[in-house]
Amino acid sequence: MRAMVYRGPYKIRVEEKPMPALEHPNDAIVRVTLAAICGSDLHLYHGMMPDTRIGHTFGHEFIGVVEQIGSSVQNLQVGDRVMVPFNIFCGSCWFCARGLFSNCHNVNPNATAVGGIYGYSHTTGGYDGGQAEFVRVPFADVGPVRIPDWMHDEDAVLLTDAAATGYFGAQLGEIVEGDTVTVLGAGPVGLIAAQSAWLMGAGRVIVVDHLQERLEKARTMAYAETLNYDEYDDVVVELKKRTDYLGADVVIEAVGAEADGNLTQQITGPKLKLQGGSATALNWAIDGVRKGGTVSVVGAYGPIPNAVKFGDALNKGLTLRMNQTPVKRQWPRMFEHVRNGYLTPRDMITHRFPLEQIPEAYHVFSSKLDGCIKPLVVPGAG
Repeated sequence: MRAMVYRGPYKIRVEEKPMPALEHPNDAIVRVTLAAICGSDLHLYHGMMPDTRIGHTFGHEFIGVVEQIGSSVQNLQVGDRVMVPFNIFCGSCWFCARGLFSNCHNVNPNATAVGGIYGYSHTTGGYDGGQAEFVRVPFADVGPVRIPDWMHDEDAVLLTDAAATGYFGAQLGEIVEGDTVTVLGAGPVGLIAAQSAWLMGAGRVIVVDHLQERLEKARTMAYAETLNYDEYDDVVVELKKRTDYLGADVVIEAVGAEADGNLTQQITGPKLKLQGGSATALNWAIDGVRKGGTVSVVGAYGPIPNAVKFGDALNKGLTLRMNQTPVKRQWPRMFEHVRNGYLTPRDMITHRFPLEQIPEAYHVFSSKLDGCIKPLVVPGAG
């Protein structure tokens, strides 16, 4: 089969790989019909994630058709169209029993932290991902669900991570009616976080970024106020000015380990790898939220220390909430919100690339060329 293959930082190829095989009676093999490139895939692409091995296939956002099932699979049949959450989880361990599917204890040798994730290095189990023609799906009776007949495929693929993560970010904020919510980052996760904040009762939503196409999307898709941090000497001071010098009630950090905006963080993080990325957005969140407020972190960080203002968080009495998204737990409500038009994931898709052009897709997305906000990958396209 044809698949995206990692060959080192900034080096990916499309190559022939062996077809995935059933390795356990509860496995399925899924023919991928649509995948996406996630902002967190760029952390792998840029060499930010430890133990990303040569030959690994990325991709944790994908949908497809079931081609084979193991002997114990009961909930799926060959030919089913399915959407697959980015979490790999057993459904029965202590954590899964409590809905913490992203922290499953049975799917990752490094499970003292995160559970299993498709296509996200050996720190998350070493599973090949869905930027390929076929993918092995473990615990097929637990993770995948059939795509509802009414759901658009492009909404379905975004619900496997980006949209679910944005919604989860707003959930973690514990927004109450009338709250002022600041969202750091107007990428796909931040855009859905902003839409979701309104659903959860926000009285005001402010989105911070510096790319004009993303800020425009935040205004038209999420009806949010916007702030371009390039236009201010100190973005935190500007946020305080806009909130009666108190700060927002809730800040959602939807950027992660490669945030721009602070030269020292950029040099010590993404450039020199002296810390696990740039914690600029996380520190803005801590500084920009009011005392006693809540910071929700859904931007991706690797398992390496970062220079974070934890003392400020302590002294401000902040609540910090974070996790990888337990995707399937979000789906029942999210399906209804998408069906009713309250959440519009596919509105943020800007580019579609054939699988064979995935090196170009990564380059365009990484370099923020051509107004790229969310690219999809189409196996089998010309």
